[in-house]
Amino acid sequence: MVAYDGPLPIPDPVTRPFWDSLRAHAIQLQRCAACGRFIYYPRPVCPSCLSDDLVWTPVSGRGVVHAFTIPHRHPNRAFAARAPYVVALVELEEGARMLSNLVDVAPDPADVRVGMPVEIVYDDVTEEITLPRFRPR
Repeated sequence: MVAYDGPLPIPDPVTRPFWDSLRAHAIQLQRCAACGRFIYYPRPVCPSCLSDDLVWTPVSGRGVVHAFTIPHRHPNRAFAARAPYVVALVELEEGARMLSNLVDVAPDPADVRVGMPVEIVYDDVTEEITLPRFRPR
C-alpha cells in the first residue's frame, strides 16, 4: 500500500455503514423504504420525502459519467501532487450520483466523455479507510 497523504473521512454513526461496505469492497447505499430512492451521501433522513426509514442496500457500483472536470492546479499539497486528475459526477445504475475520481484514464477531455460507462474501484488508502474511485468499463 502506497502512503496516502490526502484528507480522510471521519466516519460517524450515520456514515459508518457506507465506509464499512467500501472496506469490504461491496458498496452499499441507503435506500428509502418509503419512496424507494437511493441516497448518497449518507444522511439521517431521505431528502425526497423526509422519511427516516432508510435501509442499507447493496448497489452495482456501475454507472455513467454525468459530468466531469480536470483540475490542473490545487491549493492543497496532497491534491496538487496528483494534478492533473479527473473528478467525475457518476450517476449509478440505481439513480444516485456520486462525486469521485475517475482513474485508469488520461486526464484529457479527449479521453473522458459524458455518458461514459464506469465501474467502481476500491482504493484501500489506509488499513481503516477505502475510498470509492471509478474507471471506464
